[in-house]
Amino acid sequence: MGKTMAKRNIVRIDEAKCNGCGQCVTACAEGAIAIIDGKARLVSEIYCDGLGACLGTCPMDAIKIEQREAAKFDEQATEQHLKKMKKSAAEPMPCGCPGALSMTLEPRTAAAAPAVAARAAPAQSQLSQWPVQLTLVSPTAPYLANSDLLLAADCVPFAMAGFHSELLAGRKLVVGCPKLDDAEPYVEKLAAIIKANDLNSLTVVHMQVPCCSGITWIARKAIEKAGVTLPFEDITISLHGEIMNRQIVG
Repeated sequence: MGKTMAKRNIVRIDEAKCNGCGQCVTACAEGAIAIIDGKARLVSEIYCDGLGACLGTCPMDAIKIEQREAAKFDEQATEQHLKKMKKSAAEPMPCGCPGALSMTLEPRTAAAAPAVAARAAPAQSQLSQWPVQLTLVSPTAPYLANSDLLLAADCVPFAMAGFHSELLAGRKLVVGCPKLDDAEPYVEKLAAIIKANDLNSLTVVHMQVPCCSGITWIARKAIEKAGVTLPFEDITISLHGEIMNRQIVG
């Protein structure tokens, strides 16, 4: 028997805007949204009640509620769906944030990755200021004036053995977590830093997991709020600590 269709409110996800952060997945109590191939997607129309609890959680404004012909919300099917999700919660699931999946990483050998092995040699700290947590850094700190600023997601230094020598050297540092921390205060603080200091450059670095790229969104919004033109380099780091991609944004 076919699904009963009706004109009703239902979620629409703009995949071009979606960065796969997974915040909408957590917000959806019905389990109607999943991260599939790095993008948020509606699992099934029958699981979406159209109330829009996911709307305010999307940092990319990629989710809207639209009225269209869709299969009716099925409360009983949704309950079964949620039970199935809970039963297999211990297994890696596409409906969870990819950055939260448990995995074991084998250390790279010199033969497999000589560049990584070379970075493992003893090195001197390149940190030239304190504090580094974005919430604690004052926009008027004298060391920020005319500086080359590095905005790093806070998992990066743990993953990348050569973080100090390859990225931090010669730069001032601010760090934060775009997944677990509130993004708006970060936007406000970074905008204040940009506005108060004539930065030579801005570099943004994050992990390859989709939710970590929220730090790039924070940088974009802060620049927009500061009302300046400031192209920045965006760097993606793999889970093995290697630079996967570098691009200029803006």
